[in-house]
Amino acid sequence: MVQGLTTTIELVSLAIAAWCLVSTFRDRPMVVPHLVAMAVLELLLIAQVVVSITMLVGGARPPDTATFVAYLATAALVPPACAVWGFMDRSRWGPAVIAFACLILPVLMVRLEQLWSPGIG
Repeated sequence: MVQGLTTTIELVSLAIAAWCLVSTFRDRPMVVPHLVAMAVLELLLIAQVVVSITMLVGGARPPDTATFVAYLATAALVPPACAVWGFMDRSRWGPAVIAFACLILPVLMVRLEQLWSPGIG
């Protein structure tokens, strides 16, 4: 796990969540800039997946590798799934779905860090 990348994912995710919550409270549907922000977030997550898999293949392994891989896959799949769901819902709740996904990701990132280095935190 790369600490800087993990922190960037957490901060970007929280910023998108705040933006989407503002859209929800203003009764606005999800628009293309929301999708662009989610695409950027997904690219960061894909980078984290590639780095993590590279480290796993290189021999660095967390104590519970299966759980780590499951959390990593979940983190990579939540944003696209919620982006599709949010875009299909043309009401004010579309951005709320995105905000929900973006609030889950920092928790997943913290959990991934805990699994990678169980003595930390």
